[in-house]
Amino acid sequence: MVSAPHEAMHRIFQDHPDLFSGVSKVLGVDFAPPTSVTLMPTDLTEASPLERRVDTLLRLETEDDEPLLVAIEAQGKKDPDKPASWAYYASYLLTKYRLQPMLLVVCQDHATAKWAEQPVQFGPPQWPLLTLRPLVAGPHNMPVITSPAEVRKDLALATLSAITHGKGPEIGTILKAVTTVLRDEPDAVKNPVIEFISRGLGKLPAAALWRTLVAVDLSFYKSPIFEEVREEARDQGRQEGRQEGREEGREEGREEGQAQSRAEGILDIFEVRGIDVPEAVRERITNCVDLEILRHWLRRAAVAPSADAIFTDD
Repeated sequence: MVSAPHEAMHRIFQDHPDLFSGVSKVLGVDFAPPTSVTLMPTDLTEASPLERRVDTLLRLETEDDEPLLVAIEAQGKKDPDKPASWAYYASYLLTKYRLQPMLLVVCQDHATAKWAEQPVQFGPPQWPLLTLRPLVAGPHNMPVITSPAEVRKDLALATLSAITHGKGPEIGTILKAVTTVLRDEPDAVKNPVIEFISRGLGKLPAAALWRTLVAVDLSFYKSPIFEEVREEARDQGRQEGRQEGREEGREEGREEGQAQSRAEGILDIFEVRGIDVPEAVRERITNCVDLEILRHWLRRAAVAPSADAIFTDD
């Protein structure tokens, strides 16, 4: 079954095809930046009933004499059958297009990435016929981009960094740096990045952190994430208001719902980052009803070294 992280890990190259050159450079292989890009059909099915599809296939025109075909595969776990499929993709692409193929495998965990980057030989041991050597991008070699200045230099690479490091301890700082930069970007730039990271993190604990960081500044983004968080707060406010039966009760209930949502978001961030929250700190957070103070604490929670450090500049 195709998952959201699977789709995000390869579809980002469809929106940002020049990202392949940046990733390959990080991996120590120098490919010239493309002068033009064509999104190719991903169906590699032959006339026989067997269906084979690569995740993303790009044709990159470069300043070199010959174009390059890049097959991009998102791999979520070890699969002993995959190397044979990848070898088939490479030979099929070479046969069909008469262009040199490359394979980039994108992973989210170290074990899968290390497995995928091992060369695989096909043929008898005394005379191997083929050797498969994919480029592999994962948490073991993708940069940990935690500085807003670095995010601005290459927003696509920073997005992939967030996706590939979704299980790592630095994810909170990475996501905070991305949201800092996105506040200054137009909707056409920020919206796809927010959705890519949301899909890429899938059901990882860091997804709750990303959801909270996106929703904390409710004025800078309107997306399904934003609308869902805002509607939750509104629903809770309406329920409180109906119980009171007065207009002021509805307004008070709405604000209390927002305050509770932000307090829970702060505690979620600490949980994702593995930071212990003393009971006194927990009570101070959950008892606070000032939305601006909670918003300030929420932002600090992504980078604070300890739970009580969010209060230090009050």
